[in-house]
Amino acid sequence: MRPLLILSCILLSLSLQAQKVALVLSGGAAKGLAHVGVIKALEENDIPVDYIVGTSMGGIIGGSYAAGMSPYEIENIVTSEDFLRLIRGLPREGFNYYYHRDADHPGFLKLDLSLDSTLNVQLNSSIASDVSLNFALTESMAQASAIARNNFDSLFVPLRVVAADIFTQQEVILKRGLLSNALRATQTVPFFYKPIRVDGRYLFDGGVYNNFPVDVAANEFNPDVIIGVNVSTKIFTEYPYETDDRLIRNSLIYMLLDKSDPTAVGDLGVYIQPNIRGYTSFDFEKAESLIDSGYVATMRKMDEIKAKIARRVSCDELTERRNEFNSRSLPFVFDGIRYQGFTEKQARYINRLFGIRPDKPRLLYHRDILSGYYELVSEEYFHNVIPSIALDTTTNHFVLNLARRPQQNFHVDFGGVIATRNISNIFLGASFYRFNKSLLQTSVGFQTGSFYKSATARMRLDNPFITKFYIEPSVTFNSWDYLESEDLLQDVTATVLRRVNRKAAIDFGWPVGRHLKATVRVEGISNLDRYSNDTTFTSTAILDELKLKGIKTGIRLSANDLDRKQYPRRGKAMSISADYFSITEDYTPGNTAINTTPFYGRHNWFRLRLSAEQYFNGGFYHPGYIVEGVFSNQPSFQNYRGTIINAPTFHPLQDSRTLLLEKFRSFNYLAGGIRNIFVLRNKLDFRLETYLFKPLDYLSTDENQDVVKINDVAKAYLAATAGFVHHSPIGPISLSVNYYDDNHNKWGVLLHVGFLLFDHHSLE
Repeated sequence: MRPLLILSCILLSLSLQAQKVALVLSGGAAKGLAHVGVIKALEENDIPVDYIVGTSMGGIIGGSYAAGMSPYEIENIVTSEDFLRLIRGLPREGFNYYYHRDADHPGFLKLDLSLDSTLNVQLNSSIASDVSLNFALTESMAQASAIARNNFDSLFVPLRVVAADIFTQQEVILKRGLLSNALRATQTVPFFYKPIRVDGRYLFDGGVYNNFPVDVAANEFNPDVIIGVNVSTKIFTEYPYETDDRLIRNSLIYMLLDKSDPTAVGDLGVYIQPNIRGYTSFDFEKAESLIDSGYVATMRKMDEIKAKIARRVSCDELTERRNEFNSRSLPFVFDGIRYQGFTEKQARYINRLFGIRPDKPRLLYHRDILSGYYELVSEEYFHNVIPSIALDTTTNHFVLNLARRPQQNFHVDFGGVIATRNISNIFLGASFYRFNKSLLQTSVGFQTGSFYKSATARMRLDNPFITKFYIEPSVTFNSWDYLESEDLLQDVTATVLRRVNRKAAIDFGWPVGRHLKATVRVEGISNLDRYSNDTTFTSTAILDELKLKGIKTGIRLSANDLDRKQYPRRGKAMSISADYFSITEDYTPGNTAINTTPFYGRHNWFRLRLSAEQYFNGGFYHPGYIVEGVFSNQPSFQNYRGTIINAPTFHPLQDSRTLLLEKFRSFNYLAGGIRNIFVLRNKLDFRLETYLFKPLDYLSTDENQDVVKINDVAKAYLAATAGFVHHSPIGPISLSVNYYDDNHNKWGVLLHVGFLLFDHHSLE
């Protein structure tokens, strides 16, 4: 009897030692970050994880763990500012190339279209940019794929990733190939991210057909125990009458994701559902709280977990195994780039961006690949490129693969602004690309409203072969009618001024390092200003006409990595420009002019302008500053009014370009201000800003309407604003109270929806 008892104990011990555990992680977008807390709790309590199966964000977290990352490493990644930038589609910090950044315009909706030679148009629909996500995944998973030789059973933890084939309406279980491609495919929510090809098929988010893949774990691994973690709130078996009004906001997510079944783990399994009520699928900035919810939910289930799983794996043993797996990593050395879907000439163009020359072959290193990729995708045309990093087993070096998705060669932008002053307008823009051995972008833009109208056309030719440079000719028409800028909220004194600015220019630009761009411009100018010298407008007034024609040439050094084109809270921008003007003045006085003698003559002058703007990350409080200085020998025109409207101007507030602020104009000035930004919610700011304008030669007028320059050290003028800004999908929604130290525009209340942006006048 005793030998039989001993034998039974030995068999039971062996059975417990052989006990295998599968961890199943559901999809749930940002809520899937709770999976990190689950894995932390399991490791801390020596609970083994022998297999992992994941869908969508569950695939991302599970795949990262299977690739040899500890839960603490994963936590550091998903709680970092770099991770938030990745989710927002922003480039990695320090790799935000300015060279290809377009001029800011009021567009808030972009349609990416494919236009072929037969003029057929196809819409490429997606909400988010994936250029940073794609590289981050392939970069972080490349070593694990190389160690496992693209076999998911040979990873640190054997893995299965669930994706979906929309065309055949089937789930796809990924078990081999590049790990990064599998993870990228499983989180491709339709309409949110663009799909990628895996094994020749376009795959989407696995949650479409199997958001809680317990059955995959059972069929693929046949484990003894399944720990199933569900972070999807789509668990309705009946219509949710009490909460349908609130839930309808997430109707697209519910429509696209398969319902999770809590009973799927079975009696031998453990079901964990973190408390994620109050969180949305987009709350990535709340990563710490979501991780904590997963940790707490797992600890509450720990007694049940330990009762069903007798086997233990100590942290020391796990760390030793993880270190051994990761020690097989290879140096990040690259033999070069392989292309899919690009012609030979196009490949040569891209090679130059990575510093690859056919006459000087060389090995590339991680930083070469990183900087070359971000320089490539800084041009929007290349957002369709999918990167992947694979090991060439013949050389034991890595290779960067660049695959081309369906081309997006035609972009259409819509936008504009609605405001309580009569400065509302609409915007329409379009760009068409042609890529061969060079990249040619042709674009047009139109803006129209009562106060402001604009039309522009430009062509930019990028050529990186001798050195990186572009040539960009353009023609522009702008007009401003200050008489039309009525205010719905208060009575204001109208400014009798109508301006027309026509310009034809050619720019020659090249990058200076990663963040700076140098531009040389030659510009032909033909302007017309019609104005009254009185502050009141009468129907009998004949307006002065000031025609300015000539040439403007200059050089500019600039940088800009601000996170928003209006109301930023992160980043910095700077500009230094030197310009020479040779302008003919053709003046015809009206009946409000004291001097009734016409004038025709030429003026020549130089101007130096410097500006800088920067914001500092501070959590709730983001302080920032702006400074600007102008120095010139610009002469006066025939009267004060014609001179002041063509003098350099400081535009501190969002509506400054819509007002004729006489005290904030001077041939020479210094100006600056402090911007205090308080982040009330993720997309809601309270801004409190104060500015000081110091003219070095204050422009005034005498009784003959001539210009008088006053050098008064004490003269300085204040501008300030306080208001709320909500950053919505259609642009900022801003309500502010504005103050100017100006006789005609002292106080103002402005509400606007959309981007309040205008082109620059040639003489600004």
